[in-house]
Amino acid sequence: MQYKFTIVIPTKNRLEDLKITLEKLKFLFERGDVHFLICDDGSTDGTFEYISTHFPKIEIFSNKISRGIHHTRNRLMERVKSPYAINIDDDIHFITQDPIEIIEEYFNLNPNCAILGFRIFWSKSLPDSIETNDIPHRVKSFGAGASVWRMSAWNEIPNYPEWFVFYGEEDFASYHLFKKDWEIHYLPEVLVNHRVNIKERKKGQDYSLRLQRSLRSGWYLYFLFYPIRVIPKKLAYSVWSQFKSKVFKGDFKALKAILLALFDLIFSIPKIIKNSNRLSIKEYNVYQKLEETKLYWHPEDK
Repeated sequence: MQYKFTIVIPTKNRLEDLKITLEKLKFLFERGDVHFLICDDGSTDGTFEYISTHFPKIEIFSNKISRGIHHTRNRLMERVKSPYAINIDDDIHFITQDPIEIIEEYFNLNPNCAILGFRIFWSKSLPDSIETNDIPHRVKSFGAGASVWRMSAWNEIPNYPEWFVFYGEEDFASYHLFKKDWEIHYLPEVLVNHRVNIKERKKGQDYSLRLQRSLRSGWYLYFLFYPIRVIPKKLAYSVWSQFKSKVFKGDFKALKAILLALFDLIFSIPKIIKNSNRLSIKEYNVYQKLEETKLYWHPEDK
């Protein structure tokens, strides 16, 4: 059967979240043009067995041991045979009830668009209102777990960088797409619920590790894509901002994260040299003028 869309879902040890997501996506199960594809990244909570038994229409495969989110996303995308791949994380579901038609029509009307980013509401509860005055427009980047790829664009650029381990894959892809004259658009007509409490996440035990990975991925991107003369100022400002907003206020976990991220940057220089795809000053200036990425939406924003 020839599918138009593939729903790709990476997951690891979040079976209860995944159950909720799949229950919310049941309205897509009976469509003949949508294929479901899940990669279980070495879960130990019975995810593979449960999905295989209770959702026989879903194609699921697994990494024998955990290989990380970027590797998992790459494996999923390698298996997509349809023209479009809708990326949904295991703790995200559609609020919009007819997303497929909306997405397909938008891609048909915008042939230079490689990726559509959805309107994302971050909360463990649904929004009081789903109305918005936002209109579709071009943006710099996207959220990997709430977006859709035109596969012909994906096939023109390198896979997500597995050596980043976590974070940074969206901007990595965005810079490569920009160099290829592809565009990324924000599509507010499609609304999703990311069932996460952001305040709780920031207080989590892995705060320092998340910060380290976030900082180093951002710095990797500077060295991979920015014009060389721009990098020193950007890096210095980034480090100073972290000290000013965190370390000088007594957040010594942040100090540890900053130092470790700098060590990671130094040790990754060989990979950076091998994989760099630098923007010219002209390209850099054009890219900086694009609208910022839309990752967070609240009803009061409208």
